[in-house]
Amino acid sequence: MESPNQSRLNSLKSAAPSRSARILSFLAIVLSGFCGGLIGYTVTDLQCSGDCVVLSSSVGIGGAAIAAIGVGIICVLTLRAMSEWKTNEQQQLIRDRHSADET
Repeated sequence: MESPNQSRLNSLKSAAPSRSARILSFLAIVLSGFCGGLIGYTVTDLQCSGDCVVLSSSVGIGGAAIAAIGVGIICVLTLRAMSEWKTNEQQQLIRDRHSADET
């Protein structure tokens, strides 16, 4: 049999990030990858004299990967922080209700 505290903890809502937060994170990663690729390609193309399509493309792909990975790390950390904050907030509400019930 569950104790009252465990039943209250089991009734917590999911602390997973909302769908809109995950979609915005995905769009930020895609946009940063595009911008990183564009910057890498353009800078290499401007600095190189002659036919440098392969070099410009490879630097563009590398820039896209680096930018997307960097923004992806930031997005994951942000979503985890949001999740932890939401969980702590819900647990505090349960503790406050429990202490009010005892008095």
